[in-house]
Amino acid sequence: MKISRKKFVITFLVSAFAFQFISNSVLGDEVRLFPNNGEWYSGIGSPIEWKNTVGSIIYPIKYILVEPLSFLAQDPDPAPPVLLIAFAIYWSAIALVLYYLYYYLGKKITRKKI
Repeated sequence: MKISRKKFVITFLVSAFAFQFISNSVLGDEVRLFPNNGEWYSGIGSPIEWKNTVGSIIYPIKYILVEPLSFLAQDPDPAPPVLLIAFAIYWSAIALVLYYLYYYLGKKITRKKI
């Protein structure tokens, strides 16, 4: 299956923002894309058992998607587009690396089949 680089990156960005919004909304106390209180890993340590379990399961994904830029949330009142732009750039870089790994490994596998 062929997919263009642009379409892959856009799909990855939309999925990452949706994942961040849904996980924060379901596991957190408030419905937000980025938590206001700086608690990036909502659900961990929750007294509600299912929130604690789900938070523990998605922790590795959130760690990769959020941790490198979590220092931006230490500002008490950041400009709203700063977080969006910073995460979009970071997640675009991750998407491009994944795309090129997928493309490179796909070429290697098809060469071995011939």
